Amino acid sequence: MTSRRVAAHGTWRSPITPQMVAGRSIRLGSPQIDRGCFYWLESLPAERGRTALMRHSPDTRRTRALTPPPWSVRTRVHEYGGGACVVRDRTAYFSSGADDRLYGLVGEGPPQPLTPPGPWRYADLAVDTARRRLLAVVEDHADGTAEPANSVCAVDLDGPARVPLPLIRGADFYSNPRLSPGGERVCWLQWAHPNMPWDGTELWVASWRGDGSLHERTLVAGGPAESVFQPEWSPRGDLHFVSDRTGHWNLYRWDGRCHALHPCRAEFGVPQWVFGMSCYGFLADGRVLAAHSDRGRWQLAIAGGQGRFEPVETPYTQIEELVTDGTRAVFRASSPGASPALVWLDLRTRQLGVLRRTVPLQRGLGRYYSLPSPVTIPSDGGRDVHGFLYAPRSPRFEAPPGERPPMIIRLHGGPTAAAGDGLSLTVQFWTTRGFAVLDLNYSGSAGYGRAYRDRLRGLWGVAEVADAVSAARHCAKRGYARQGAVVVKGSSAGGFSALCCLAFSDTFAAGASYYGIGDLSVLATGTHKFESRYHATLVGPWPAKADRYRKRSPLASSHRINVPVLLFHGAADTVVPVDQTERMFEALRSQGVDAEYRRFEREAHGFRDSATIRETLERELAFYLRVLAIDAREP
Repeated sequence: MTSRRVAAHGTWRSPITPQMVAGRSIRLGSPQIDRGCFYWLESLPAERGRTALMRHSPDTRRTRALTPPPWSVRTRVHEYGGGACVVRDRTAYFSSGADDRLYGLVGEGPPQPLTPPGPWRYADLAVDTARRRLLAVVEDHADGTAEPANSVCAVDLDGPARVPLPLIRGADFYSNPRLSPGGERVCWLQWAHPNMPWDGTELWVASWRGDGSLHERTLVAGGPAESVFQPEWSPRGDLHFVSDRTGHWNLYRWDGRCHALHPCRAEFGVPQWVFGMSCYGFLADGRVLAAHSDRGRWQLAIAGGQGRFEPVETPYTQIEELVTDGTRAVFRASSPGASPALVWLDLRTRQLGVLRRTVPLQRGLGRYYSLPSPVTIPSDGGRDVHGFLYAPRSPRFEAPPGERPPMIIRLHGGPTAAAGDGLSLTVQFWTTRGFAVLDLNYSGSAGYGRAYRDRLRGLWGVAEVADAVSAARHCAKRGYARQGAVVVKGSSAGGFSALCCLAFSDTFAAGASYYGIGDLSVLATGTHKFESRYHATLVGPWPAKADRYRKRSPLASSHRINVPVLLFHGAADTVVPVDQTERMFEALRSQGVDAEYRRFEREAHGFRDSATIRETLERELAFYLRVLAIDAREP
């Protein structure tokens, strides 16, 4: 065996290049099964983030794109999208990212428009076979000066393209219109400002009249303090859903009364940031195959009658977007040693197979992977916070004796999201070069129950900053990181928190913000409808607490930042306006702070173009090497 070469942390050569992370990684989502074929959406960074609808036929073992360039399957409802496509009887119905119209795709022919040009956006599609129409959540932007109106609408499948017909309206938001197996009933979720869907939603059921309108509406579950997630009808017509009424998102069945299928402290749901999220599906006999999380790690189980709960063994620890057709399941999955992939599961034999990988397998690369260690860290107020710690790792290099590594603390977005332990080439990009990484599930993160998720209420910009500071000090004290060489980074809400860490503590050597918020007042006056009241929960009522918004804004406290800062933003961002970062950059530069900024003209919220992803990684690496005084000459 070849001995490892001694070299300083941060200088190790790595086979995981920016080109590999950016160009070879694809994004997979929205899996479906229809008539024995698997369908999914595939986002391609090499094609500037274009999203293609893919189909795999097990009979022919052939995978092909159904939507060639320039077609991109995407929706902008709530700006984050999701639920852009549905397939039924080998016909695909989808939203086009180019013009927001709905199209139908049959066989090899070109897509045909179902809706006319107009101010409408469509998501969360469901096929109403009995009435030859689609149900869709529609966002109407006809009045450009007011918030868009949301509703559940019907779209005719026959005849010329027609304006959507509203069926359900009056609430601020809707999601999950789902039809019972025979089409006689429909369920949906709705909620009102200032709630986000993980705060409080209502589950409703109604029947159809002969003219296709609704009657006999019944409230099944939910309210302003109960989050209901993913209502679905079983093959026998029983309504199921997930609720956090007991403090954790658990499974329920409704037959006029609500019955818990398996009460426990695990999480069977996730924050509904996009449409079409799914954590369970049905076997042909009505039992439920469910993905559930226990402290950030996921597994599968089958829930049956009389409280039976049967674990289903898989090698995966992150499982998302699970769907079934009664005999098979498909889901996106990853593990500490395997990058995300679309995986199928035979529900009779328990055989597993891979449909598509986000990153092509590369022989020998696994020797470089740093495996995550779950950590629990004491923070302010006697509370614990959780995360996943990655130590530097390389089969070719080792650090000089006694040298501690620089560390990157990553703050996820949302802020109600979560860091998992599935393989991330972005994390491995750093660890293979000699950096330690801590993926921190700070207070407010999902996956640990409602009480943990609610810790951020009124304390955004305070609680997670205290957690990050505690984590940095803990890691330095335990020898996981070099004292004075801990940096903090984040994107979107995580970018805001990273900037807060720099403004309101002296713990970090530097920081990086990807399209982060600098001035909190923009959330109250200038963001999109979906999050336009989220600030009231996270910070407090506006304008009554305007002083609190100012005090917690990194921009207002930019004079307190005295360490280097790296900033990235997309000019087309409609969630966090680009001027947030540009004002931050100008303020830092005017005060003599070492700040770098790169604006990407074609990028929106969340970078998609491989050229952008590659450049940000290259710039971020060069930035850390410079500000941490690491000799950039490779050994």
